[in-house]
Amino acid sequence: MRNVLLLILICYTSFVSAKEGIQTDRGPVVAIKTNIPYWATATFNAGVEFRLARKWTLELEAGLNPFSGKNDDGSYGKSLKHLRLHPELRYWFCESFYKSFIGIHVPYILYNVSDIKLLGTEGERHQGWGTGVGISYGYQWLLSKHWNLEATVGVGYLYLESDKYPCTNCGSKIEKVKKHYFGPTQAAVSFIYLF
Repeated sequence: MRNVLLLILICYTSFVSAKEGIQTDRGPVVAIKTNIPYWATATFNAGVEFRLARKWTLELEAGLNPFSGKNDDGSYGKSLKHLRLHPELRYWFCESFYKSFIGIHVPYILYNVSDIKLLGTEGERHQGWGTGVGISYGYQWLLSKHWNLEATVGVGYLYLESDKYPCTNCGSKIEKVKKHYFGPTQAAVSFIYLF
């Protein structure tokens, strides 16, 4: 019984100390954000970032492009339909939400992409998923008490697996494609609101 009371006392003391440490630590603890260039691809996107410690944050970002590019005859035009989830752990060199940081991210994507030359899908459609890992570097500028601007770039590895179809017919699968990609995995210029 004495051990149980001692354990409760230790847990309570730890909780009170942690709570007081959070209350006395100044600065924002939560931020919401959106990546402005990502909107140019007709992708709805938003993120939330939580301060874990003075120099550590965790960002959770999502992007959704619901437009399939499917025509009435069953063929596909240009399409960048996807759902992207992008968690990232960040270490800040000064303090959270201010100046330079490095991060490690683990993106996950579901996609249905067709007829986009830059992505290597000209004349074909790829429907599948992908995941990987990457590192990033970014910088945040203070605009006002509650607003920041952030620029981020990242590189890494993605494993992509998809079914390949011709754009002219959505039902005739050509082959299953597995791809290992090394290169840019992140690019963002985000407006941020800090709480």
